[in-house]
Amino acid sequence: MEQTPSPLPFMKMHGLGNDFVVIDSREREAILTASRIAAIADRHRGVGFDQLAVISLRAGLPHLTFYNADGSTSAACGNATRCIARHLMDASGDSRLSLTTDHGTLSAVDAGGGLTSVNMGPPQLEWADIPLAEEMDTLELPIEGSPTATGMGNPHCTFFVENAETVALDQFGPRYEHHPLYPQRTNVQVASLIGPDHLRMRVWERGVGVTLASGSSSCATAVAAARRGLTGRKVQIDLDGGTLHVDWRDDGVWMTGPTAHVFDGQFTPQWLDANP
Repeated sequence: MEQTPSPLPFMKMHGLGNDFVVIDSREREAILTASRIAAIADRHRGVGFDQLAVISLRAGLPHLTFYNADGSTSAACGNATRCIARHLMDASGDSRLSLTTDHGTLSAVDAGGGLTSVNMGPPQLEWADIPLAEEMDTLELPIEGSPTATGMGNPHCTFFVENAETVALDQFGPRYEHHPLYPQRTNVQVASLIGPDHLRMRVWERGVGVTLASGSSSCATAVAAARRGLTGRKVQIDLDGGTLHVDWRDDGVWMTGPTAHVFDGQFTPQWLDANP
């Protein structure tokens, strides 16, 4: 007879409305199939999230693994990284820490005033690293609107438009998420310059859809804007869910903003049994 699973604890967090289910598997391994991840993502029958993050241990450091709402994986998720870094710093009393992702080792610091900063690492600017399907200049892709391609551990396609508010993102986003130039699909951003070093940006995330915010998308947009001479390397980005500050430094792209730990819960044995 199969043993009934015990309840599985989780945390619900968000950064500017970009929301996450976080499972800490450092002491208990979580069994997460693609079908179970999709069930957790269901906002009516599960919990709902833009990304699912799992905390494990690797080489003595907290390691984060990210899943999109459709069950696909992502090597980077900036807002989830900030949320989890804040949780771990609050638990330890430390004001800085290092953690790892499939994108590499990242540093996080308490920026004061309830804000958390994470170094998302250097951007990928070469076509093969993003990756794109063929060799080309990543500054202006041969796509209508001449978007910029950037890698932040996941691929991005940034369109600079006159007014980001007027773009029908629910139609625009999926058109380019699956563009043939992006073999791993892509996150899609539309951004407008609204002041010196000040951008308004909206985002369509691959495997998710329209989200209120995206940390890696914000980093990619800041890098693209600086490369195109629209801004300097330190910018304010206003998203649907709030504001992030991005600083492209020599050691990587630093992103700063607020986080929220909303509640703790647990998946019941009955629900886990019904969603293997």
